[in-house]
Order: sequence, then C-alpha cells, then structure tokens
Amino acid sequence: MTTGSFEETARPADGPPAAAAAPAVPAAPADGPPAAPGPAGPGAVDPARWPDAARVPRAVLRGRAARLLVERALARLPLRAVLPDGTVLGAGDPGSPALEVLRPEAFFRRLGADGLIGFGESWMAREWDAQDPVGVLTVLASGAAELVPAPLQRLRGAWARRQPAGQRNTVANTRGNIHRHYDLSNDLFALFLDETMTYSSAVFPEGPDGRPDASWDGLAAAQRAKVDRLLDAAGVGAGTRLLEIGTGWGELALRAAARGARVTTVTLSQEQLRLASRRVAEAGYEDRVTLLLRDYRQVGGVYDAVVSVEMIEAVGAEFWPVYFGVLERVLAPGGRIALQAITMPHDRMEASRSTWTWIQKYVFPGGLIPSVEALESATRRHTGLRVVRREAFGPHYAETLRLWRERFAGRAEEVGALGLDAVFRRMWGFYLAYSEAGFRSGYLDVQQLLLTRNGGGAR
Repeated sequence: MTTGSFEETARPADGPPAAAAAPAVPAAPADGPPAAPGPAGPGAVDPARWPDAARVPRAVLRGRAARLLVERALARLPLRAVLPDGTVLGAGDPGSPALEVLRPEAFFRRLGADGLIGFGESWMAREWDAQDPVGVLTVLASGAAELVPAPLQRLRGAWARRQPAGQRNTVANTRGNIHRHYDLSNDLFALFLDETMTYSSAVFPEGPDGRPDASWDGLAAAQRAKVDRLLDAAGVGAGTRLLEIGTGWGELALRAAARGARVTTVTLSQEQLRLASRRVAEAGYEDRVTLLLRDYRQVGGVYDAVVSVEMIEAVGAEFWPVYFGVLERVLAPGGRIALQAITMPHDRMEASRSTWTWIQKYVFPGGLIPSVEALESATRRHTGLRVVRREAFGPHYAETLRLWRERFAGRAEEVGALGLDAVFRRMWGFYLAYSEAGFRSGYLDVQQLLLTRNGGGAR
C-alpha cells in the first residue's frame, strides 16, 4: 500500500523503532515565545525519537492567523471544533463529527507554521483528539479544495514545504524510502493484516445496494479475490512467464505459481523478501518462483505478463516515464500488464505534487498518488502502452482500511511489546484513519488497469 491524502498529497516494516521518526524540520522563524511543552504523562513525546512532534513552533502571529483561517473554513463545514473554554467553532450540529482541541495555542501555532504537517504532528502530540477521527477527517477531505482561501492557494509555492531532495525516488534513494516503511517489522504488519499478509485494497462481495459486504472473517477471501482478478486480467495461467513488481509478502506470487506460472518477483524490502521466500518454500514452489532484491529499473528478461499492485505510488512523477518504459521493454509481444493503483483527482494532484506532506514525512517518504489522467498521459507520451480497461472500487479500500484500523487499535499492547511507543501507535492509527477518510470522501480512489502494447488484445 502507498497512500496519500487530501490537500497535501502522498505509504512505515525492519529497522529500529526510531526509524519511523522523520528527520527534524528546521523550526519556523520565531515571532513569539514558545508554547508550553508537549503533554506530560502517558502521551508525552520523546524529543529524541519525535523531534518535531515534541517541539511547538515559535509562531504566535501565524498561529493567530491560522485560527482565523480555521474559523472561516469550519463555518462552511458540517464539523465542530470544541475548545477547552467551551467555544465551539464550525457549522456542525451536535450530531456532527467533533474535533476536541486540547491545547489551542500549540494546535494553531503548528497549523500556522506547518499546515497539514503541523496538523498531523499536533495529533501525535495529543494537542487535539476526536472520538471519531475518520468522521472528522472525512469532512475535511470532502472540503479539501476550499480549506485554504484561493489567494493563498495561488501562493502555495511560497508557503508550502517542498519535498526533500533525499526522498526523490532515484535508484540510490528508493531503497531507503522503502526501508523506512516496509522494513519496520514483519511482526508489526502481521498484527493488523489478515493471514494472506496482503497490504492493498481487497475486493469484497457486494450487497444488493452495491456496497461492499466487508468483515474481518471475509478479508482474506476478499484479498485472494483481488489477486485472482488481476491474474485473470493479465491472462496468467500454466506456463505464463510472469513478472511481479513489488513482492509484498508473497501472496500474489503464490497464487500465480499455483496456476502453473513461472514467476519472477522483485522487491526492495529485505523483510518482505525474507518472509515471502519462506512462504514460497513452505508452499513447495521454489522451482516456480524467483524472488529478487532488485529495483524495478534493473529488471531484465521478457515476460508474457506483468502485474504490480499499488507500487506506482512509490515511483514519483519524474520517474513514471522510466517505470512504464521498463514495463514496455520487458513485455513480450501480445503480453498484458495488470496494475492496481491508488488515484486522486488530477487537479488536486497537480496542486500538491511538489508539496511535502505529513504522510510523506512520517509514513511513505517519496510517495505520490497519481491521477488516471497522469498515468494515461505518461504511457501515451513515452511508450506504446495503452490503458484498455480500468475498474474503480474506492469504497472497498475504505472498508479494507477500516478493518486494518480496528484490528490495529485492538492490538495496541502487542504493538507496544514490539518496542513501538505510544506516539508511534497514535501516528499509525492516524495514518490509517487519514487514508480511510480519503476513500470515504471520494478524494481518493483505487483502480485496476489493464494495459497492452498499442491498445491491442482483449478489452
């Protein structure tokens, strides 16, 4: 999975727990005294591990300006922000989602200094809370385009933080970006993923109303249904030479091998490679599956089919032509490519593609969610590949994320036993809620796309 979010767009698996903390961001220029330190007690923030969440910016004037902007934005949204003195901001009624601002001075300073990065760090420091964070975030995602006034939107380049050069997805940088998320710990992911260890949207059965019928007991079957749909689209069967870009923990390779395919699968995650290799050996498919620790740009050979699940989001816009060029280069005549990709509206992608976001800083360094238009443009301008079929199922991702989020929350003690502190647990829960809200609001979508050379083949 690689996900992004509203307004400031943008996917943490084995290094020490501190690896989840992002590098410190330089403090904003001072225009007043610092706010009080972060919360004491169980919610205290370790400044060595989480320097920017522990430090409140010296941004008094910008904090005041942020409060005015928040009051203006919330006046048009069905949301309530409740302050300690009983003040209620927003147009929501008593039944609307409520954001409880526990430390207003720190909260507004962070917003004024760092925008949505500050909003996320304020959550990590427990300066604000919500009984229904998904509800709060869904309202904000639905109104994302109007949260910042148009004049400030036009000046985004002057105030929005830019992505660090060290997170560009070059061959040299990409392994580090992948390591920070997927190499946190296989044990962490096993605590909230189902038995298939599949970290992407499932495809559930749908009820009479067209909504996904999602439950934890049905998640593994829904993940296998998703994989089978991709393998069917790519025409994978006995003897198929299949390339998988992005191994995950091996479920797709296992199901392709069970069909009799010859699978080459590549990953940059050492932890994923270790577990996927063990699963392949236990299934007796070592003669059918070759697992490689390799960048997609270094793949050779010729394949009848290529499948990649939610990996395009980790490529980066400047490398989309390279990525699709590799797919075209390795595809045999008459071959098919089946992709699963998270997408977002093109105008929002364009507005935020260079912005550094909370998700990129703490969860998915280097990530960027594409639009369908951007993907089709990249293939059309730089390759002979064409999208011949696509299917969207965003509500299924919202339900997948809900199940992960609930599972993660219910296993907090076990997460803590891995050495991951309360701030990490709060951060990870927020990431899952943040992502779920993106899909519930329709701000994000997920698609399966079939590509062929020059648009030939079955549709």
